[in-house]
Amino acid sequence: MRSEGPARLRGLYAVTPGVSDTAVLLAQVEAALAGGASMVQYRAKDAPRELALEQATRLAAACGTFGVPLVVNDSVDLALAAGADGVHLGREDGDPREARRRMPRGILGVSCYAEVERARAAAAAGADYIAIGSVFPSSTKPAAVRAPLDLLARAREASGLPVVAIGGITLANAPQAIAAGADMLAVISAVFDAPDVRSAAAGFARLFDSPSTGNRDARAQPQPL
Repeated sequence: MRSEGPARLRGLYAVTPGVSDTAVLLAQVEAALAGGASMVQYRAKDAPRELALEQATRLAAACGTFGVPLVVNDSVDLALAAGADGVHLGREDGDPREARRRMPRGILGVSCYAEVERARAAAAAGADYIAIGSVFPSSTKPAAVRAPLDLLARAREASGLPVVAIGGITLANAPQAIAAGADMLAVISAVFDAPDVRSAAAGFARLFDSPSTGNRDARAQPQPL
């Protein structure tokens, strides 16, 4: 579970695709971890509860082997049942304060879309990081509201939290998001749809390898209690 002290999360935040074959999903995530993913989010909007629990539990074990945290999208119940390291909440996924109460030492992330005020509220509720986006056009959420890149720095300043850029991120445009202030890059398609998942993950991870970017291992970062 959660490390001690305040965190500066950094690096590739790999978000899983919807894959019903658990063995295939596990192999894909292990490849992303081998490539240098700093954090993984299990996202399975349409998976039946039993399958979601099986997949999240196995992914938590795999991530633990690499020393990388697993965060579950949407569900505190699933995160707790699977032994995940945290939860990520969107607008319709419950109260961040309640999630913090139930996971006092877990990693708590909150989607803030293009709303600076939501970023402030997330910090007040005890979040460890906020997600801003869609920073680029997204094939996963084509109707998502666009968030200008300059909002990344403004949201970080308003919240005092690490900022995850999400939405349409590729190796070609990722440097723009980092330059604009992204601490982590949430990526689905550009990693998991790549012919070589490990190589794709490594490409993103290398963007954070210079000394000025700091440690990209989320577990190694201290986090607020």
